[in-house]
Amino acid sequence: MHTPTPHNSALRGDFAETVLMPGDPLRSRWIAQNFLQGAKLVNNVRGAEGYTGLYRGRRVSVMSSGMGQPSIGIHSYELFRFYGVESILRVGTCGAFAPSLHVRDVVLAMGACTDGNYAAQFELPGTFCPVADFGLLRAAADACEKTGVTFRVGTLLSSDVFYGETDHSEKWRGMGVLGVEMETAALYTNAARAGKRALSICTVSDSFVYPEENATAEERQSGFEQMVRVALSLA
Repeated sequence: MHTPTPHNSALRGDFAETVLMPGDPLRSRWIAQNFLQGAKLVNNVRGAEGYTGLYRGRRVSVMSSGMGQPSIGIHSYELFRFYGVESILRVGTCGAFAPSLHVRDVVLAMGACTDGNYAAQFELPGTFCPVADFGLLRAAADACEKTGVTFRVGTLLSSDVFYGETDHSEKWRGMGVLGVEMETAALYTNAARAGKRALSICTVSDSFVYPEENATAEERQSGFEQMVRVALSLA
């Protein structure tokens, strides 16, 4: 496929090799305005704002993924396949299952369980295990330790359901899953298929254990600076 695509108005070369990918387009704009020098809007199809600028002299891009595995599946596929992107760093939020996690802690997703069916398209003779790129994961853990960020490394659940009829959090917690979000499994699957690199860095925005700590919508949009700085350090 040639660029632009049906979902991205950018031309090939408009994106840097590393792309930060929040879910919220307003968070994408916030990152561009507050961290990137000379940020230029390169995509705004369906409001999925994408920018490219400089961070400490290095070219970096940021673009919204939207919500859920189908949405990040489209955007990450096109970035990997058509725009020459080598690494995608999801900078998102998650709900915590683990009692050891509190709001504003950071989770580095080593792997992603899922209740979705995204990987079925590859017709594999078994169950695919979506995992992070180890080099990015190790570098992110080092950056968190160096800067004093409270973090955990472990597995997240990428769920296709936000308003579920049944709460299965205790069952996932019993398997050591740290929390839940909606995108990582599809991102890691696309990265594996394309031979590229991906890592999800998620800030805990709400807790199934401590609901009194839950973050506001405004805090979700722009209140997670530590996570963004860790991601940018990897670029």
